Amino acid sequence: MRKLYTVTELAEALGVTPRALRFYEDKGLVTPQRAGTTRVYTHRDRGRLALILRGKRLGFSLREVGEWLDLYDADPNQGEQMRLLVAKVHERIAGLERQRDDLEETLSELREIEKAARRHLDTKAAEGRGKHEAAAVTPPAEI
Repeated sequence: MRKLYTVTELAEALGVTPRALRFYEDKGLVTPQRAGTTRVYTHRDRGRLALILRGKRLGFSLREVGEWLDLYDADPNQGEQMRLLVAKVHERIAGLERQRDDLEETLSELREIEKAARRHLDTKAAEGRGKHEAAAVTPPAEI
């Protein structure tokens, strides 16, 4: 007998909320069976949801994940699915590398701003100490 999961059981198994599972169902990414009024998910549904969650974690859109899952259903040899996966992964890597470059540039610029601000503060603090020392040495003017 095949293992069937309720919404609650599958949500717990995957570490998501039942609402998240219903969301993916509303998007047409999974289609649970019914046992009376209760939705039940198969082992295959569990696998699809695991792939959806992984795709989401890796930054793929639900549309992209859906395309990939549709190809899985259409091509039992998974050739087309793997070609699409390779292309999408390549695009995602390129995008992340661009983001990394942008982040490194932004961090470098922020570090320079921080250094300049600290130099400015140090200069002002030194000027303030100099004025304070000068005031302590100079006798007060007579009234």
